[in-house]
Amino acid sequence: MRPHGLHYDVNCSILFTGLPLLQRPAAARAAGFGAVEFWWPFAEAVPSSAAVEEFASAVESAGVKLAGLNFFAGDLPAGDRGVLSWPAHAREFRDSVDVAVAIGARLGVSVFNALYGNRLPGEDPRAQDDAAAEALSYAAAAAGTIGAAVVLEPLSGAASYPLRTASDAAAVIERVSREGGPGNLRLLADLYHLAVNGDDIATVIKAYAPLIGHVQIADAPGRGAPGTGQIPLGQHLTSLEAAGYRGWVGLEYLAADAGAGAAFDWLPRCQRGQ
Repeated sequence: MRPHGLHYDVNCSILFTGLPLLQRPAAARAAGFGAVEFWWPFAEAVPSSAAVEEFASAVESAGVKLAGLNFFAGDLPAGDRGVLSWPAHAREFRDSVDVAVAIGARLGVSVFNALYGNRLPGEDPRAQDDAAAEALSYAAAAAGTIGAAVVLEPLSGAASYPLRTASDAAAVIERVSREGGPGNLRLLADLYHLAVNGDDIATVIKAYAPLIGHVQIADAPGRGAPGTGQIPLGQHLTSLEAAGYRGWVGLEYLAADAGAGAAFDWLPRCQRGQ
């Protein structure tokens, strides 16, 4: 299914979950992949120096590239989907940006994902959007110091998360640009989330291809591996390549048997990106 020019990485926060987190980069390497990505891999916004060293060393020892890394996004299991737009957490978010960019400088990260954050009960949405614009500008400027981009992701499955379509995210990026922010903000096109939320993927690619800074895939329904659902992922990836996309394609799907390697049977080993 892999079009020429596109390379896959494994999201080790959702795959290989039967292994301790620090063993997952090596498992991805053993499965034939040359790159990985992670959600925020720490319990807090500012982890200890020892925890950062353990994480970076695990990636380096596995011999894989860290293609993407999320900023701190709150308590994901509890339902948080980012703190970017939470005014009371501005310092916490900026601290996580500083940590992430330092890791990125060491490991060659090219894309940082900034989850927007749910709407907060009793909080003025305009205040949240103002906080988000400031935080995104800060994050993009920091990422730019190492030649990286910051991507903004529409999500499904979280009723209070305000960015659901590509146009929602594009409007935020346009606002930051209009207000003089850095020019390295991009759209994260997770084809699963967009499809589940009702976006027409072919239309998204035509309209926003130059703005797309990272791609993630899973099939729907079920958020399983490509071929388990109804999204024509191969067709969409071919269209992305034809439109000029040359970034990573993150595998971000659910698979209970990832440790055994069967979760990647759909993708020939020679096409997994070395």
